[in-house]
Amino acid sequence: MATMFDNQAMGRSGGFAKRISSHLAAALVVFCLLQIFIVAKMGGSLVLHLGVIVAIGGYAIAARGLERRWQMLDHSSLSRSGLALRFRRDVMQLWAASLVGAALWIPVAIIFRALFG
Repeated sequence: MATMFDNQAMGRSGGFAKRISSHLAAALVVFCLLQIFIVAKMGGSLVLHLGVIVAIGGYAIAARGLERRWQMLDHSSLSRSGLALRFRRDVMQLWAASLVGAALWIPVAIIFRALFG
């Protein structure tokens, strides 16, 4: 698994920042699709769909912050192995947050349905 993260970035300046952007884009798409699917399956109302829009906007703002962090880290004097370790950690946290964050709509939709029918 480590080679999957290290193959493209070795010997290239800006490699980690470009790769984190790719992961961010893919994770955002997965996050959006899961949210829409879950809300639609739970009989989502307009309020829940508006909540999805707000959640996606918040995700995009957080993603931009992570992208800027990696742009700064790429230009820092940290070693490649130190950057690779941070990159793997951030990618794992990113994907975990995308999947868990989308799944949080399940209890929200259940509570919304119980309260408002």
